[in-house]
Amino acid sequence: MTGRVVEATPSDPRKVRIRRLVLGYPLALIAAATLANHLLLGVAPPAVALPSPAVITALAICGTLLLLNHTWLMTSTELIRLNHDLSATPEEWRNSGRSRADATRQGEEELERRHNAHRNTTENVVYFAILALPFAFASPPPLTALVWIIGFGVARLGYTYCYLTANTAGRGVFMSAGLVALYGMAGYLVAGLAYQ
Repeated sequence: MTGRVVEATPSDPRKVRIRRLVLGYPLALIAAATLANHLLLGVAPPAVALPSPAVITALAICGTLLLLNHTWLMTSTELIRLNHDLSATPEEWRNSGRSRADATRQGEEELERRHNAHRNTTENVVYFAILALPFAFASPPPLTALVWIIGFGVARLGYTYCYLTANTAGRGVFMSAGLVALYGMAGYLVAGLAYQ
């Protein structure tokens, strides 16, 4: 792997179209978040202070939603292991008297689905934490904080539900909503600094 982007050949119009969509997708989400900040929610220069009660409330609600999401993924993963006689570690396989070769394809696929959902959630929560901290201390208007912070938590729950129920279209919608919330916080911070 060289790490470079493989160009679609002109003879494959489907890949050319999909490539354009993939490249344009984050730009469209950034534009949506930027428009929401400037036209609906408002942007002000950051006034560094302890988070307001509204921001603390939004963070508490989102944290609770993310914890519920984690609990859901954790429980669902363990139930798949139980229902399909799967183990998590080499020693558990040995102690069960079974091997990975005994695993059914359906069990492996469902376990992989849960692992992928968990990895994606973990990845997005890292960016959320990195953005939510300075956002909370930048004194955003209460509505802005509620929309972006709670919106992220709701989007992650929707993403998990759609991922676990194999609803690809819904998963895309909730993934986009979560990313818009992240871009909304980032955009608010950047725009606020520009207004100083």
